[in-house]
This record gives sequence, C-alpha cells and structure tokens, in this order.
Amino acid sequence: MKPLREVNLPYSKGCTMQRRYLSKKEVEHIAWLAHIELSKEEKDLFTEQFNDILDYFKKIDEVDTEDVQPTYHVLDLMNVYREDEATPSLPTEEALKNAPKKEKQFLKAPRIV
Repeated sequence: MKPLREVNLPYSKGCTMQRRYLSKKEVEHIAWLAHIELSKEEKDLFTEQFNDILDYFKKIDEVDTEDVQPTYHVLDLMNVYREDEATPSLPTEEALKNAPKKEKQFLKAPRIV
C-alpha cells in the first residue's frame, strides 16, 4: 500500500490547492457509505486504484489552460425551446385510472414516518 501523500497542485492563477491522497481508512468509509463490504485485499486494491485516479487528475491540472476559453459542453449544442403554452390537463378520472391505490380524487401512498 502506498503511504499517504500530499501534493501542491496549481489551481487558478497562482493559487495552490493541497490535495491529500486517500488512505485505507477513507476507502473503508466510502465502502461503508455505499453499503459495500470489502475484504482486506479489496481495500488495498481500491486504495491504490483511487490514488492512481487522483494521479491522473494531477496530470490534467498541469496543463496550461491560460488562453483556453471555458466550455460547458464538448459539442457545440444549442437548446431548442418551444413556446410555453397552457393546455388542458388530464381529467382526474383518467389520471387516476392506473393508480394502484386511490382515495377520493387523490393518489394514495404509504405513510412515511
């Protein structure tokens, strides 16, 4: 297992951001959040794989993007909007036709406490 490392990464215009790589304990916490049980070997493997992924981000951070325009999508797409026109809604009987449970003119759902 690789030891915990800290690296200063260039951020925007002279700022640096410290990035701490993931420890085995943090991988265990991620697994707990995801409700996944991991063996000792899997914890070691995932710790190394997560840290390798973070190394790739470090390489991406090294690219000079000073003169690159920001983009929001890799393809030059435009949203096509239609006019917002009011139309009649479904009649209540038709809207409730396939509902598994209904009460009066409403959908009935289980109580959540």
